[in-house]
Amino acid sequence: MCGIVGAVSSAPANQLLYDALLLLQHRGQDAAGIVTLQERKFFMHKAKGMVRDVFRTRNMRALPGSVGLGQVRYPTAGNAYSEEEAQPFYVNAPFGIVLVHNGNLTNAHALRAELFSTDHRHTNTDSDSEVLLNVLAHEIERVTRGAPLHSAQLFAAVRNVHRRLRGSYAVVALIAGHGLLAFRDPFGIRPLCLGRGADGTVMVASESVALEGTGHVLERDIAPGEAVFVDLQGQVHTQQCADAPTLKPCMFEFVYLARPDSVLDGISVYQARLNLGETLAKRVVSTVPPKDIDTIIPIPESSRPSAMQLAQLLGIPYREGFVKNRYVGRTFIMPGQGVRKKSVRQKLNVIVSEFKGRNVLLVDDSIVRGTTSREIVQMARDAGARKVYLASAAPPVRFPNVYGIDMPTKDELVAHDRSVEEIRLQIGCDALIYQDVEAMKRAVGSLNPKLDGFDASCFDGVYVTGDIDTAAIMRINGQRPHVEETEEDSSRLSLPNPS
Repeated sequence: MCGIVGAVSSAPANQLLYDALLLLQHRGQDAAGIVTLQERKFFMHKAKGMVRDVFRTRNMRALPGSVGLGQVRYPTAGNAYSEEEAQPFYVNAPFGIVLVHNGNLTNAHALRAELFSTDHRHTNTDSDSEVLLNVLAHEIERVTRGAPLHSAQLFAAVRNVHRRLRGSYAVVALIAGHGLLAFRDPFGIRPLCLGRGADGTVMVASESVALEGTGHVLERDIAPGEAVFVDLQGQVHTQQCADAPTLKPCMFEFVYLARPDSVLDGISVYQARLNLGETLAKRVVSTVPPKDIDTIIPIPESSRPSAMQLAQLLGIPYREGFVKNRYVGRTFIMPGQGVRKKSVRQKLNVIVSEFKGRNVLLVDDSIVRGTTSREIVQMARDAGARKVYLASAAPPVRFPNVYGIDMPTKDELVAHDRSVEEIRLQIGCDALIYQDVEAMKRAVGSLNPKLDGFDASCFDGVYVTGDIDTAAIMRINGQRPHVEETEEDSSRLSLPNPS
């Protein structure tokens, strides 16, 4: 997952882009970058780290111009440690193009070979985003053939890009001397929306919160397969460029990734999480009698809406039992699983009085590896809980994600090839309650009947692009950035949570 933003304004864009990236920081913490355009010259600054650390006053002053784009990166392919793979990426021909990308190309390996042998283009990193940029540049070059660039030609180029790419991609690109281009994959897996400011600024971003938090009004989501071109005068041109678009956004955006104050594809993320809590209540009642639960406690932070709704429906007190230390970021740790557990305890502390002598139901948004869940359950026991039940607002994560979430290989997923009872024993709780897959889809899908469905592949194993099999998953896993425990803690508790 990554966060991307682009803007065409009549005022300097650097501060606007910076502020928008801060609002998207939850989507990526490994690197950040901004490019601005003044006349026909690009100005770029990017580096590893959080937005507040990457951009200093001197860097901001070196980003003139009223047009620009930016990205916060959470690596899902390539080299997680390479400064070169921080985005935006740049090519000088045709015209000069810079690009940011959120998603993951599932055919990047084949495209890289095509670029070298057929398109005669060179990529210098392992990033699929650089592959995407070069495919776009090649297609723009083909349709213009040395002629001036117009929106119709850009849309023809995007149409060709859609036919070549597989996977998920939300893209924002700047074309020197012409304007800003944004487009979304034909399934709309990754989010991208469009808004305007009172001063005429046109802005695109991964989430509506980046628009509203910078004083812009959300107009609409960019449709799957649609391309939007904003010229340097702020005129917006749009066209559907996919042959058979269908709206199937990633379910994990609503479960965990997006901020609760965002609206994605017409769905309030906060309301989606309330609905998940409502359907989860029915599962809890069928597993643990409500009279056996003294209190309901969320695991910070994105599980809170679901936990609150669950508590209200069951008539059980809702309590905050964990405090998250927001000032412990990624920690430099020693090897070994034991040290990862210590890191979880550094990031999360218990309020002992909420656990001592009680039967507690912990609520999490999802359970992926299970290592964090196991440690949290033990923390509740150490605080004196009599019984510890665990409920997940999402179904079991049984399959890898290939569309831009750094979801582990199937062997790292605690739910893969295990029954719920086997998972419960792994985690060590007294009862384990999961959301139902179909109930989850109904709960979120009811908020926008115009959706064609969801990519819920990590829950149901159905990959909407239709090109994923065991061999493809193995190949994509080989492209994943491998974070060693000797270097960083990659548990979700190490991230600034969307809430």
